[in-house]
Amino acid sequence: MAKITLSKLRHSYMDAPKGPDDYALKQIDVDWEDGGAYALLGPSGCGKSTLLNIISGLLIPSEGRVLFDDKDVTELTPEARNIAQVFQFPVIYDTMSVYDNLAFPLKNRGVDAATIDRRVRTIAEMLEVTDMLDRRASGLAPDNKQKLSMGRGLVRDDVNVVMFDEPLTVIDPHLKWKLRSKLKELHQKTALTMIYVTHDQTEALTFADQVVVMQDGEVVQIGTPVELFERPAHTFVGHFIGSPGMNVLPAELRDGGAFFQGQAVALEGAVRKGASGKLEIGIRPEFVDIADAGIAARVRKAADVGRYSVVEAVVGDTPVSAIITGPVPEQGAEVHLSFAPHQTRLYADGWLATEVAQ
Repeated sequence: MAKITLSKLRHSYMDAPKGPDDYALKQIDVDWEDGGAYALLGPSGCGKSTLLNIISGLLIPSEGRVLFDDKDVTELTPEARNIAQVFQFPVIYDTMSVYDNLAFPLKNRGVDAATIDRRVRTIAEMLEVTDMLDRRASGLAPDNKQKLSMGRGLVRDDVNVVMFDEPLTVIDPHLKWKLRSKLKELHQKTALTMIYVTHDQTEALTFADQVVVMQDGEVVQIGTPVELFERPAHTFVGHFIGSPGMNVLPAELRDGGAFFQGQAVALEGAVRKGASGKLEIGIRPEFVDIADAGIAARVRKAADVGRYSVVEAVVGDTPVSAIITGPVPEQGAEVHLSFAPHQTRLYADGWLATEVAQ
């Protein structure tokens, strides 16, 4: 296991990059503590796979350093870094038994038979595949094949980090929750440093202790799932995380106060000095309520999703989503919206621009 540090990391696939837009990864400085569970979360093309390949040693960055336990490994191969990787598609030997698949990484390193048997049976028990050890891998269901692929990454006890690259993409939706739970359980039992790459917020938030949210080659926020949900540092984080995502509403700033469609909106705290540029109010639907007084709006549509309803209203031409548990107003109804002040924030050019009230 290792603490992983990315120091002043940048990467371009061009021979002579001229500006920020030529870099697939802008400057990144991140520390991952030994034994932590981390997720790289973001849409396709945001730089997740490039960063994963740099950490694993498949790609040498244009600039910056990769350190494992403060040792510079930027130029080292994946083998020299002691990396274990689990890919989107299961990497197993179909002609081998489950036992031999799990044993292969250890046999390949000359580990003695007794240790191999102990490690294989320990990992098989964790993965709940002990009763399949004698079966050929070719006959396994897709979820069990991916379990086996995970096991091949976990069976070694000398790895510095286990990296998961979209490991549940090919798994049927009704089985994904089982494997997500199993992964979390495996991390708790093994205490290995794990990095999970995904575009799926549910996978990231249920697996990781800390989530690294990326957009356009940059890290826009690092935090716990609760921190990312409750106080997004950037409008992208608020929009990308949550279902539905955070309302991002056009705003004006007058005399230190925020206004939406000409109406004053109470914020969580004071606006930071110098806030300028494109101003927007961010408020999650969970903290928008339909009230007797507030911002006048008209209901455009409503959807019953079981435990609650999602109501979309419009204020002028701007849609605002609200999550409510009570009676649902009819389409076209005139209503008033209230925003919970402690969850209402101002953003300037996408970045958080309010202080928490003391």
